[in-house]
Order: sequence, then structure tokens, then C-alpha cells
Amino acid sequence: MKMEVGSLVSRTEDISALFSAQTPSAKHEDLNGRFSAVRKVRGDGNCFYRAFCFAHLESVLHNARALQRFKDKIIHSGEVLASAGFDENSFRHHLTTVVNVVERCQAEEQEDTLHRLLNEPVTSDGVVQYLRLLTSAHLQNHADFFCNFVEAPDLQVYCRQEVEAMAMECDHVDILALTQALDICIHIVSMEGDEQQLAHHIIPEGAEPSLHLLYQTSHYNILYPRPRL
Repeated sequence: MKMEVGSLVSRTEDISALFSAQTPSAKHEDLNGRFSAVRKVRGDGNCFYRAFCFAHLESVLHNARALQRFKDKIIHSGEVLASAGFDENSFRHHLTTVVNVVERCQAEEQEDTLHRLLNEPVTSDGVVQYLRLLTSAHLQNHADFFCNFVEAPDLQVYCRQEVEAMAMECDHVDILALTQALDICIHIVSMEGDEQQLAHHIIPEGAEPSLHLLYQTSHYNILYPRPRL
């Protein structure tokens, strides 16, 4: 399945685009039964954050109240970074970038607008960088909890080297921190492992996810569920 040249986030394609030419595996058949389409995200180490933002904004694009709630959450998240010790000058520009993207989505309510914005490298990477800083801040603000899940000897070092740096693949602990920081529930479908069935992870457990991501070979793409009959 090829992406458009230069594309950071592709157009939607039929779910079968993920299947190889040989007979689909049991996992592919399961995936096909649950999801109708996929949107591919560039594998540049930033795929989770880019997929997360695109998929959530797309899910609330036509819900004015939910879109405003996300915008308010982003605006107030600056306080989360400040409380973690970040200098406002180090994140203000990236915060403004995210708010501008949300405002453009509010004004136009068009999938094409979102697709265009998150394919502009400067804008898209600015959004990713802010989400990385927010993830780091949430981890550090709740260090007593998250230090139990980080193998690095120092949580701040882990955040600086593994979370804040662009092109670094995210870990489960980072996903947990970001979903908590923005109060967003996600569904991750994993193709990994030797089992015949897909693995499903709802984060946080028991909530209703607003977005669905496919995890395969250390990479995330966006999934679209088939309508429930």
C-alpha cells in the first residue's frame, strides 16, 4: 500500500489495501470484518502523535461542542507544561499552531482542510512537537505513578531523550500519559504476536474510544470501523 508522494497522512483506502497478495491471514480476515478503511501515516517515528491528532480531530469535526472542548483543553494544557517547568517561550509557538489548526477546522468543518493542514510539514510537525511536550509534562507532573513504568533511571532524562525528541517512537507509557492529559479514549488494534486473533487495547479501559489505530511492526495507521448493524 503506497502513500502519495510527500504525504504525511494519506487519503482513506479500502482496508484490503493492507493485505498482501497471498491468502489473507486470520488476523486480516478479522480486521476486514471490523474495519472498512485505513488511512496511512508516514513511518517517521512520529506516526502515533500524527495519527492521534488527525483521527481525533476528524472524529469531532462535525461536533461543534466536542471540537470546542478539545480546543479549550489544548489552550489550558499550557498550564500543564508550565507546572512541569517548561519555559513558555519553548512551547508557545507550538501551542498556537495546534490552536490554529483546531480553529481552521471549526471554521470550515471540512475533512479536506484537516488533511491539508496535517500534510503541511511545518504545521504537522508543530502539532506533533506540542503533543510530545504535553506528554512529557504529564509524565513529569505524575512522576510518582509513571516512574514505575519507565525503565530509564531518571524520568526527566527519559522524557527529554525519548518523548520530547522528534522521530522517537512512542511507548505504551507515553500513550497512556497523552490520553490522560487530553481526556481522550483510544482503541489500538494490534497485529503483533503469534496468536490468530487481533489484540485490542482500549485506553483508558472501559471508556468509549473516539479514534481507532492499527499497530503493526512498530507503526500506527488510522482505522475506520464498519457501521454497526
